Amino acid sequence: MISYYSSIIILCWMTLAILGILVHENPQIDSDTKKAFCRTFILIALAALAERLGVMLENLIEMPVWMLRLVKCFDYILTPIAGGSFIAMMPVRRERRVLLRGILGFNIVFQIISLYTNWMIVIDGNHRYSHGSLYWVYILCYLVVIILIVLEFFEYGRSFRRQNRKSLFGIMLLMLTGIAMQELLGSDTHRTVYLAMTVSAALMLMQYTEFTQMKTEDLIHRQYKQITTDSLTGLLNRQAYTKAKIEYDSLGRLPESLVVMMIDINGLKETNDRLGHDAGDELICGAAECIRSSIGSRGECYRVGGDEFVVFSDMTKEEMDWILQILNLKISLWSGENGNELSLAIGHARAGDHPGLGIDKLVFEADQAMYDAKEKYYLEKGHDRRRTHQ
Repeated sequence: MISYYSSIIILCWMTLAILGILVHENPQIDSDTKKAFCRTFILIALAALAERLGVMLENLIEMPVWMLRLVKCFDYILTPIAGGSFIAMMPVRRERRVLLRGILGFNIVFQIISLYTNWMIVIDGNHRYSHGSLYWVYILCYLVVIILIVLEFFEYGRSFRRQNRKSLFGIMLLMLTGIAMQELLGSDTHRTVYLAMTVSAALMLMQYTEFTQMKTEDLIHRQYKQITTDSLTGLLNRQAYTKAKIEYDSLGRLPESLVVMMIDINGLKETNDRLGHDAGDELICGAAECIRSSIGSRGECYRVGGDEFVVFSDMTKEEMDWILQILNLKISLWSGENGNELSLAIGHARAGDHPGLGIDKLVFEADQAMYDAKEKYYLEKGHDRRRTHQ
C-alpha cells in the first residue's frame, strides 16, 4: 500500500512535471528563464525525494546509520538551493547574489561536516532521528533565502506600472506556513514543506507570467506613446489626431458636449525670419504648454502641423467660455528667452450647436472660426495678408 505521504509526494512530482511542460510551451518566457524554472522544479523534486527516502529509512534497523545521515544531508542541502533557484530567475543585485551564494555555500559545508557529528540530526538505537543542537542554523539559512526571494520579487515588480504585493505576500506566507507546520508540529503526519514549495512554485510561475505580460504591455504602451507623441511639444501628434477622428466617426453621432478647438500661432513666420527658428520653436512650445495647462484632463491636445493645434474636449458652453478665459490669461502672461509676446488665433465649434455634423465638418467649422480670428488679428496689426501666407 502507498502511504498518504507517498501519495502527496507523487502528486507533487506530477505537478512539477506539468509545470515544466507549461514553462516549455510558454512562448513569452525566454530560454534562460525556462531553464531557471525547470531547474527549480527539479531541485524541489529531488529535495522531496531525499526527504521521502529519509522517512522510508527511518526505523529500518537493518539499514546502516550512515545511509540515513547521507539522505538527510542531501535533503538539508537541496531544500535551500531549491528556494534560492527562484532568485536566479530575476535580475538580482550583485550584493544579494553574493550573499545568497555565501549562505548556500556555508550551508553545504555545514551539512557535510554534520555528517560526522550530531549537529543536525541525532539517531537513536531504534534508527529514529531527531533534530540536533545546531538545527537552528539550518533554519536560519533557510529563512534568509526566503527573505531574499521576497525582496527580489518586490523589486522586480517595481519596474511595472502595477504591482501585486498582496499576492507576493500570500505566496511567501504559504511557503512559510508549510515550513512552520512541519517544523513546529513535529509529526510525521504534518510533512508539508514540499507540498507548500510545489504550490508556491506554481503560483510563482503564474506571478512571473503576469509580470511578463505587464512588461509586454508596458513596452507596447511606450512604443505607442513614442509613435503618437510630438517630439518637440510632448503633445499628441497628427497620427494620434487621425486615430481620434476615426474613433469619433465610428460613433455615428457625435456627443453634444464635444468641443473642437483649432488653434494657430500668430506671427510665427515673422518670428522665424527675425529671430531664428529657435525663437519660433520657443513660441510653439509656449503655445503647447498654455493649451495643455488650460485644458488639463478635460480633453486631448494635438499638434497637427508646424504651428497648428487641435483640442477635442467634452464640456458645457459655460466650461468652454471659462477654459478660453484661462487660456487667454495664460497667453498674456507667457514669456520666453527670446521674447514675451505670444498670440494665438483660436476657433471653436461645439457639436451641440451644429447638430448632425460629422467630426470632419465640425473640425472645418472650428477651422473657419480660427481663420476669422487670425484675419482679425492681422487687420488689427495693420497687415493685409492672404490666409495662405499667414
